Amino acid sequence: MSAYPEIRPGGSLLIAWQLKDKRVVLVGGGQVAAGRLVHLLQADALVTLIAPSSNLNNEVRYRITTDPLAMSRITWLDRLYEGPHDLDGAEMVLTAIDDNEASLKIWEDAKGLKIPVNVADVPPNCDFYFGSLIRRGALQVMVSTNGRGPKLAALIRQRLEDALPPDVDVAIEKVGRLRELLRDRAPGVGGKLGRDRMQWMTSI
Repeated sequence: MSAYPEIRPGGSLLIAWQLKDKRVVLVGGGQVAAGRLVHLLQADALVTLIAPSSNLNNEVRYRITTDPLAMSRITWLDRLYEGPHDLDGAEMVLTAIDDNEASLKIWEDAKGLKIPVNVADVPPNCDFYFGSLIRRGALQVMVSTNGRGPKLAALIRQRLEDALPPDVDVAIEKVGRLRELLRDRAPGVGGKLGRDRMQWMTSI
């Protein structure tokens, strides 16, 4: 048996995508779009929301008319998706609409512009998936089934969340401050100091 990790093909690359102040286009205003909108706002993204007023559910309407933080991050276009010009400047595209033909058109436009895209509930047309997320301060844990079983992912997430210590977010903040102090005490890269710092950082 090898001492190295076994390669298991067929998974996804789970990464913490940094979207702060980056433009994301979200097409749709229903329940699924509301969930996507929360994820994007928690990542400090700038969101262009494309959805007619008649298609907005209560939560989405609240975000764009009442929630001060959300209102400062959302540009709302009260209409249907029109074409590739709606994706100008976008670094990510999400669709959450019931119109399969329109979703396919948005997917084609995004792919033509080489913008990563997620089409809700159509795994073959997704460059990435949304998982079931645990959030405790800086801690984020995602459970993904690669689009195969979102309900099961939610059940597993709940079991994991129940097992977390109540103050885990406080502990993480303290460790983060300690790592910042290490960077201040041993700045720069390379040399013995740099190697020592890396060894310290990997131990906490």
